[in-house]
Amino acid sequence: MSKKKILLNAFNMNCIGHINHGLWTHPRDNSTQYKTLEYWTELAQILERGLFDGLFIADIVGVYDVYQNSIDVPLKESIQLPVNDPLLLVSAMAAVTRNLGFGLTANLTYEPPYLFARRMSTLDHLSRGRVGWNIVTGYLDSAAKAMGLNEQVEHDRRYDQADEYLEVLYKLWEGSWEDDAVLNDPQARVYAQPGKVHKVEHHGEFYQVEGYHLCEPSPQRTPVLFQAGSSERGLLFAGRHAECVFISGQNKASTKTQVDKVRASAVEAGRNPDDIKVFMGLNVIVGATEELAWRKHAEYLSYASAEAGVAHFSASTAIDFSQYELDEPIQYVKSNAIQSATKNLQNNDWTRRKLLDQHALGGRYITLVGSPEQVADELESWISETGLDGFNLTRIVTPESYVDFIDLVIPELQRRGSYKTAYEQGTLREKVFHGAARLPEQHTGATYRH
Repeated sequence: MSKKKILLNAFNMNCIGHINHGLWTHPRDNSTQYKTLEYWTELAQILERGLFDGLFIADIVGVYDVYQNSIDVPLKESIQLPVNDPLLLVSAMAAVTRNLGFGLTANLTYEPPYLFARRMSTLDHLSRGRVGWNIVTGYLDSAAKAMGLNEQVEHDRRYDQADEYLEVLYKLWEGSWEDDAVLNDPQARVYAQPGKVHKVEHHGEFYQVEGYHLCEPSPQRTPVLFQAGSSERGLLFAGRHAECVFISGQNKASTKTQVDKVRASAVEAGRNPDDIKVFMGLNVIVGATEELAWRKHAEYLSYASAEAGVAHFSASTAIDFSQYELDEPIQYVKSNAIQSATKNLQNNDWTRRKLLDQHALGGRYITLVGSPEQVADELESWISETGLDGFNLTRIVTPESYVDFIDLVIPELQRRGSYKTAYEQGTLREKVFHGAARLPEQHTGATYRH
């Protein structure tokens, strides 16, 4: 029986410091070039050489101003500040690649669905069906205030709004234009048939929309839908909408529990358990030998900023960790921040010293260090023991982290039959799910088709 093929996204952001903070100071790191097209087009070509399924681009609206009640540390260490728009990168990267997918984060709380639908359809056209959308509702009070709100909308309430947002999008993407609406017949002087294009009329609690989708049907119509919520309400949302779910695991047992919950949420929504692909964030430091890998790890540690990592985590939990002494127990505080992040603080004896140790590499994801064989062993173990489908591979030093993985780990995985040796044809959805370009019939979005 053939092995399960590991899915792989590069995890990145249109900024300097993303997950592993402080590494921008490393002499071989080029992340300060993030504001040039060449940085992104070269990265896309590197990833396509490694047969990566996608480039997953995170994003935030707002700043990390919880730690020390200021943005001093985020500015000094460039903790996702400055940060540029992720969607504008896709056209350039799509032009220099043929198969790489693009998972794009956009906060629905601050984006009108009518215009957002057009933007994603445009990118789906230009990339020939290679885009996905990472659905987020936001968690930063700084973003809410910058967008004219007094404070962040309550956590579960944001998901209520998100459900309706998706309903509007499905009506636009799936229902406004029929499959055969476009004739493109110059002789008959008919590009699109009037009777085949329908006005969307939506009158809900959060959105009032009357209008036609501005784009003709793109290859996927609805982009591949990514989501990262692991709270009870987030899982309910994932079960209805998500096709790929991104989780943050700390050990295999708890990760398996998370994966099982995600699959159960799909079943409860009338879908198949494997209708959702589950990815985990991961750091990998690999060398030709184990000794060389650990030497590289020590080198990276000397440039990383644990404090910057903790400052980032402060924003994720809405807790200012700077107010605690090194060994003073941290008090859990319920908030509208990331629920999975704050939950981890509830049942543990956390201190600032322990957090600094956890963030020694500037971030809190699991780090695999070793030879290509050792890293491949661990990747296969995580897949088999947890039910994961793949990984969102972070950058530590850019683009060295990806190049090392491609040159050293990918050939070993391919030798074992755990990773593809060529891209399949078709759209991102066809490549990831080995099915059709459109949403499957059992997905809630498919019910809005004409």
